[in-house]
Formats: sequence, structure tokens, C-alpha cells
Amino acid sequence: MKHSLQLKLGQHLTLTPQLQQSIRLLQLSTLELNQELEQILQENPLLERADEDEEEASHTPADAPAHTAEAEAHSTETAAPESSDNESATTLDDSDWNDYSAAGGDDEDSDYALGSVSGATLREHLLNQLIVSPLSLRDRTLVAALIDDLDDSGFLTQPLADITAALQAEIEELDPEEIETALKHLQNMEPTGVGARNLSECLTLQLRALPPDTPARDAAMRLTAHYLDLLAARDVGKLKKMLGIDDAALHAARALILSLNPRPGSAFGVNETHYVIPDVFVRKIKDMWVASLNPDAMPKLRVNRVYADILSRHRESGGGQLASQLQEARWLIKNVQQRFDTILRVSQAIVDRQRHFFEHGEVAMRPLVLREIADAVELHESTISRVTTQKYMMTPRGLYELKYFFGSHVSTDNGGACSSTAIRALIKQLVAAENSKKPLSDGQLADVLGQQGIVVARRTVAKYRESLHIPPANMRRAL
Repeated sequence: MKHSLQLKLGQHLTLTPQLQQSIRLLQLSTLELNQELEQILQENPLLERADEDEEEASHTPADAPAHTAEAEAHSTETAAPESSDNESATTLDDSDWNDYSAAGGDDEDSDYALGSVSGATLREHLLNQLIVSPLSLRDRTLVAALIDDLDDSGFLTQPLADITAALQAEIEELDPEEIETALKHLQNMEPTGVGARNLSECLTLQLRALPPDTPARDAAMRLTAHYLDLLAARDVGKLKKMLGIDDAALHAARALILSLNPRPGSAFGVNETHYVIPDVFVRKIKDMWVASLNPDAMPKLRVNRVYADILSRHRESGGGQLASQLQEARWLIKNVQQRFDTILRVSQAIVDRQRHFFEHGEVAMRPLVLREIADAVELHESTISRVTTQKYMMTPRGLYELKYFFGSHVSTDNGGACSSTAIRALIKQLVAAENSKKPLSDGQLADVLGQQGIVVARRTVAKYRESLHIPPANMRRAL
């Protein structure tokens, strides 16, 4: 076989490191972008945040204490110790209880009160009650084991038989009746309803704790214990027959049940709040809706002049690593600026096409697809998808993700098109205005929309209704 050399011309697309970084930054949310920049700032000495000392110095002295207080409060929150839920409750002895009591403030002069421990988890709250209980060490250990099996709502997640089998390997001569007794002790703790094995038992425990002369208490207890499924189905006739009561008594029992807490443990623990920083503000200026970037969401970056000057003076003697980092810093600054410029262009294009939404609300939302915005700003659809994901727009009507303004269309009788978002808004309005005694079915909602020129099938109405978390007609019927 004869060997030979051949030349072949061809074209292919190659993503440069700069382009890869640009695409990556574009799809990050504002929070993820700041996290990414913090890591890059630690790795690249040629890059730094712009000095804001002048801006901070311009603040009035009256502002300083408030900022200091916020910082101290934040540091206090972040320094709060977290309790471990993996501690074994079956290895406790008297010294453990005494140590826990000392740490938890089992002191007459302390500020301890049931339900008043700020930021306490449900487990900590129950253990604090268990510490001061008159139970024996063995009973306290069994109750602590049950506490460890509670979920965040305060329900017991495992059957008693499984818990008993697991504890028999660690506790000698464990009788199943002891576990049942421990469960009774747990269910007598605050919050009322904790330790229940299902919703029916949870509500019944709360009703049982009410004074015996509470109106409708007995009927409500029978309802929660045996007929909770009928109440959920709103089967009024069968409920009245089973309970032997009239409409007024049934309404009173239902109102009493609705006043209970179906998740008694949900009030405990620190709920982490996630804040969304808008990337764009939308304002009406001289009868025009204008989008502008949020300056607080834009990181201020610059090249470190000290290192850059050192590199320029000693370029001949090497410094290849610093030169590479200088180029990376310049790329990053350019890509970050390009990211926000693209977000602004896309946002303004959306605002121009959805101006009726800003004037009249959801019912005026027009159909919009990615291709239309892509053609308007001369970018690819995939780029528009990245720009509109986890990017938020603050408007006079509220905070919205950019993707919210896109939606499919439904044809109307006059040959036009109606946005799916507008149809959802109409369905919400119709349900809000309906007669609660005779709620509108999906077919009736489709007929009403058809009378307004919007032709949609019943199954389409059902899909939109479910996306709005609106229950079906039989579940919306008032008792």
C-alpha cells in the first residue's frame, strides 16, 4: 500500500475560552454570578472590585449605626449554633440530661417559656419540655427516641412496631406497651397535635385538648376521627346523615376544624428566606415603558493597577502567569458588561411587546415566543433562553421572571390570538366571581370563554386551572 500526503480544507466552529465564559456568565442568576466572581477574585490577583470607599464616605453619620446594627444582627444569626438531629436518644443517662439542662437554661431565672425559644427547632422545643418532665430516665429515653422520628410537621413517620423493633436491640426487656405509653407522653406536649401518625389523629388531638363546652367540639371530633375524607369531598348530605346533625351544626364543626393547625411543627425552626435581586427595573417615562439595569445587581470590577504596573515594567523579564491573568481579568470585565447589555436589550424588547400588560395587567398579555425576541435583538433562541432564565424584572405590578412574559397562543373567533397567560387570568377572575354554592365546572368555564371569543377545549381549561392550583368545581363548592 502506497502512503501519500493530502491537503483537505474544511470549516468547523470552535468555542474560544472567552466565548465559553461569556455563555456561562449569561446563564447564571445574579446570586450565582456573584458567587462565581468571588471565586475568580480569590484566584486572580489582577482582578478586583471597584473601590467604593468614596460612596461609603458620602453616607450621612446617621446611616452608619443602622448599617452597623444590621451587620451585628447578621453576624449573630450566622454564628448561631445548629443542633444535630443525628444524636442517638437511646444513649442518654442522668448526666446527659443534667448537662443538657444546664446548656438549655433549665433555670427558674431564665427566660424559658414554652414556644418562646427564638429560632428553636421542633426537636429542641420538645426536648426542653422533656427535661423538666417528671418522667423516669427510661421513659424520657423512649420519648426522646420518638422525637427523633418526627418530621418537620410534627408527625411520627414510622410505625410503632418498627420503632419498637429498632429499640429492642439497645434497651433490654422493652415492652411494646412502653412505646405506646411514651407516645401518649409525647402527644401531651406542646404544640398540641405533635406526635400524631396521620392528619385525622392530629386534628383529633387538638380538638380533645379544647374545653368540653366548646361549641361543635363533639361533632368536630367525630368528623375528624371517622369522616375526614367525606369533608374533603364536601359530601354534605352524607356528612349530615352520618353525624345526625343539621346544616348549622355542620358549618360550626367545619369552622372549628379549619381553625386547627394541620402541621403543628411547622412554626418551629429557622425558615431561610431567599431574596430575589431584580436585574432590571421597568418605569413609565413620558408615556413610554422603559427598562433600565439595576445598578445594585451589577458587580463593579476593574484591573488591579498595582499588579498591572508591575507587569508592564517587568514584561521583558518574564511574568507569563501574570500576563495570562491580566488577559483573563480583561475578558471577564468585558463579558460581565456584555452580559448585562444583553439582558437590557432583551428586557426592552419584551417591554415593547408587552406594554399592554403593564397598562392593564395579565388579561392584556399577548402571545410571545423566544423566536420573536431573538429576531428583534438579532440573537439565537438559545441565547434568549439563557437570558430569560433566573433573571428578574421589577415592574409597577410586581416582580416577574423574564420567562413569565412568554406564552403560547390560542386562536380567537375574530382571527386573532390570545395568550395562555391572559386565559389563566380570565379563569382566575371567573372563579373568584362565581357563586360558591354553584361553582363553574371546566365545561362551563370553557363556554364562558367561548362567549368572549376565546375558543378553548374543556381539557385545556382543566390544564390551566390546575396550573393555577385551583381545585375542581366539586372541591370549591361551599358547604
